[in-house]
Amino acid sequence: MVQRSWFVTQCSGYYRSSKTPESWLKPLTGLALRTHGNKVVPFVGELVPEPVVDNPDQVILFGSYTLWRYAGSKGYYPGVFRLRPFVHEQAWHPFLLNGADALFLTLQEAPERLAGDEREWFVRPVDDSKEEPGNVKTSAELIRLAEQVLLLDEAEIPNGSLRHDTRLMLTKPVHILKEWRLWIVEGQVVTWSLYKEGRRVVYRHEIDDDALEFARRMVEVNPGYSPAYVIDVCRTEEGLKLLETNCINAAGFYAADFMQLASAIEGLDRN
Repeated sequence: MVQRSWFVTQCSGYYRSSKTPESWLKPLTGLALRTHGNKVVPFVGELVPEPVVDNPDQVILFGSYTLWRYAGSKGYYPGVFRLRPFVHEQAWHPFLLNGADALFLTLQEAPERLAGDEREWFVRPVDDSKEEPGNVKTSAELIRLAEQVLLLDEAEIPNGSLRHDTRLMLTKPVHILKEWRLWIVEGQVVTWSLYKEGRRVVYRHEIDDDALEFARRMVEVNPGYSPAYVIDVCRTEEGLKLLETNCINAAGFYAADFMQLASAIEGLDRN
């Protein structure tokens, strides 16, 4: 098997899991993988230092979701695993916490469509673009955010930021008891992490047995979604739900087993 080159950028998920670049790269080095630490030039998307790549068919990037553009321009594979919006996946609709009955609108439409509305919403972009993290906002807060963005000329808005035509998904906030993230590679759950209990952020390498089986079922009912991705599931007062999917290259790693994940990705076959 040809060995891949792993490029880990400064805005990678290890920062969101309170780990240093060195602590993330160390297990990769322990697997004898070819690892490189790089910085992303803000608003430009180029890497510094410029990567030296022997085989563009054996490169993977971790960091900002916007690196898919860089990977595409260089012809890297697997590069970045881009995802279809999970809310568009019919197979998952019966299991979604948010999405099947959501209100969809663009940022440009928000001021008019939400005028006079006093509700709170759970808001996130439809695309897995990381332009705005999922969070709860009132209609008034969302209108103010939209008005700030709409004051900008679209040509001035950098890649990876909210734009006039960013499509948003708005749903009713739900009380969540626990949240887990699971890493899926070639249709198999490779590793997992608890990341929230109620409102408390907690990173532990553990998962309830029924939540693990639920996640495996979600993978099984939608085969071929992506060669590699993360899936977030949660426990609510009404049972287990699929919260969302995320790009594996830009998702926080929390308390996942790095060795298991890296080994699984390294074993991916292009065919």
